[in-house]
Amino acid sequence: MTLTELKYIVAVARERHFGRAAEACFVSQPTLSVAIKKLEDELNVQIFERGTSEVSVTSVGEQIVAQAQRVLEQTMAIREIAKQGKDPLAGPLRVGVIYTIGPYLLPSLVKQMIETVPQMPLMLQENYTHKLIELLKQGEIDCAVMAEPFADSGLTVRPLYDEPFVVAVPRGHQLAQARSIDPDELKQQTMLLLGSGHCFRDHVLGVCPELSRFSQAADGIQKTFEGSSLETIRHMVASGVGITVLPRTSVPDLKAKGDMLSYVPFADPVPDRRVVLAWRKSFTRLPAMEALANAVAACELAGVRKLDAKELAEAA
Repeated sequence: MTLTELKYIVAVARERHFGRAAEACFVSQPTLSVAIKKLEDELNVQIFERGTSEVSVTSVGEQIVAQAQRVLEQTMAIREIAKQGKDPLAGPLRVGVIYTIGPYLLPSLVKQMIETVPQMPLMLQENYTHKLIELLKQGEIDCAVMAEPFADSGLTVRPLYDEPFVVAVPRGHQLAQARSIDPDELKQQTMLLLGSGHCFRDHVLGVCPELSRFSQAADGIQKTFEGSSLETIRHMVASGVGITVLPRTSVPDLKAKGDMLSYVPFADPVPDRRVVLAWRKSFTRLPAMEALANAVAACELAGVRKLDAKELAEAA
């Protein structure tokens, strides 16, 4: 068996589809299928059950895939040890970022990294939290900037900052002149949310759980709508469809003139999210993680609260 074959079976187990797994591995579907059949013949077991619409993993296949994942992680660790022996800050760093953080953090972060560690360029990828965790496990990325909470996956996690939420409403909305908004007031409003898969959607539902219990009011009028990105939702709010909740970094100036929106802070206690840096426990380029965390700390991010040394020590 080869590491390539192990990578293929892990991809198929994740995607539950040979075509999508082949795309993720940058090979043709016949190449991937032949390699997996060869491995099954070599082991004399069936790893996957091929259905017409979906692929499932057999019971013995689950064990093989789990072991294959561990082998791939250890292989990555060997490569990382070799890199560290040269210079842990030399060479690209593969960083994943969730969609609701990337557009607002990356412009400042990339600038900071160029100034402090130009020998370590960032290879960036935006994705959903659960996808980034899978990519971390597979060794496809080195680390990820995400927002807690997320499922415990055996990762090392370092807090970066706490980010409060704000409410965005159309300029002429009845709440536009409010000093602050209590989360209970959102129950009476038509809310715009990100679609399923976005962790920020879950954060907003955590602020106002009632939103998850109804999509229509008693009079049959729809009370929640979905958008594909925060910027799309912002435009929908401006057009008068409803209101929304945004992370503070997406709003550089709460009192910006000429904007079609008004931004209103929440009343205390202000809901927020903790943004963290996560990496595999086997990852050995720890100075690279330190450099990246320091670069984030040096970024100018609107409204966030940076953690002090005591809080970092308690979170460690």
